[in-house]
Amino acid sequence: MSIDIAQSMVNDNSGTLSFGEFFDRHLPRARRLAWRLVGGDQAAADDVVQEAFCRAFHALPRFRGQAKLETWLHRIIVNESHNYRRKHRLMRESGETLERSGRVAPSDPALRRRIAEALEQLSESQRAAFVLVHLEQYTVKQSAELLQKSEGSVKKHLHRALVRLRSELADVWQVNDDR
Repeated sequence: MSIDIAQSMVNDNSGTLSFGEFFDRHLPRARRLAWRLVGGDQAAADDVVQEAFCRAFHALPRFRGQAKLETWLHRIIVNESHNYRRKHRLMRESGETLERSGRVAPSDPALRRRIAEALEQLSESQRAAFVLVHLEQYTVKQSAELLQKSEGSVKKHLHRALVRLRSELADVWQVNDDR
């Protein structure tokens, strides 16, 4: 497949830049978003981000400009994260063992593990809505665009995620309230 030279240039809010510059500018947030969506596994997040940037590069000629370029990229990351989680859930259910790197150095490993386990219990839609709004600081409207859902649907998933997380982590809240 030949790649047109125009594909290597992207136009974002700051003007035209090379795809490499676009990559460098958006890599940290892309990695953070993927890390949160795949459950705190840095190696998996890196795989998701790599695949997302490859897909974005090849899809650039089809980018219609109806959303910001960063929003479009984050939508691809959300999709790739869902694909990764779906694939690995199927592998776990079929009895295959997954290797997880666990290279994160949490300040309180037990608490991080509890939070990760609670997030794991959420549905894909609840988890994506929660991560985008509460961890990545997107507005509900921006999250709805990214997830290709209505704002009402995102609010519903957020509410259900918060109710579930409060229930799963109730003892953690009580400990913090006692301090």
